[in-house]
Amino acid sequence: MDVCVSARSEDEVRRAVEELGDAGEGRVTGAVCDVRDYEEVRALFEHTVAEFGGVDVLVNNAGVGLFQSVEEMSPEDFRAVLETNLNSVFYCCHEAIPLMRARGGGYIINISSLAGANPHPRMAAYNASKFALNGFSEALMQEVRHDRIKVSYIMPGSVNTHFGGDVPSAEQSWQLQPPDVARVVFDLLRHDERSLPSRVEIRPSMPPKTK
Repeated sequence: MDVCVSARSEDEVRRAVEELGDAGEGRVTGAVCDVRDYEEVRALFEHTVAEFGGVDVLVNNAGVGLFQSVEEMSPEDFRAVLETNLNSVFYCCHEAIPLMRARGGGYIINISSLAGANPHPRMAAYNASKFALNGFSEALMQEVRHDRIKVSYIMPGSVNTHFGGDVPSAEQSWQLQPPDVARVVFDLLRHDERSLPSRVEIRPSMPPKTK
């Protein structure tokens, strides 16, 4: 596949393009984009179309987690969580759908979280964004299915990344790894056209025992 990646950091984009370019035969490009900004999202899709001629698959993976009580959280931080985890998905889908329809179909995969089904204290903003993302995904799935555009959302549990300020470590090796989530994306793309796993939950198989 030809792949376009984006991030807010030019260094991260460049590094991802280099690593992907070494991994397969498809072409790779990238662009700096803050997906909370609709005009930047429009520019990202224009770049993708200019490079590859269209869009077949969209993976919405940008996310932020700021974990505070409702009383402690500032309105600015609450807005940042919603704009990153929800608004950005709308912006990207809004741009991708007509491009996919023009090519006869496509696939939209939204990376959600088990926090979209399991509320926790100090996670009200994050829970709200992921509960909303799940509902958005299910409604969108019904809107575009007859345009031959599939929509799925993946709900991972704990993933060993820098998300939320965490530092990946061997002590957290029981957590899911990024390739575990990526493998689910690939598996969805390989499904026969007639089938649609619209919601996929993935969690660590061997979390620490609770006393």
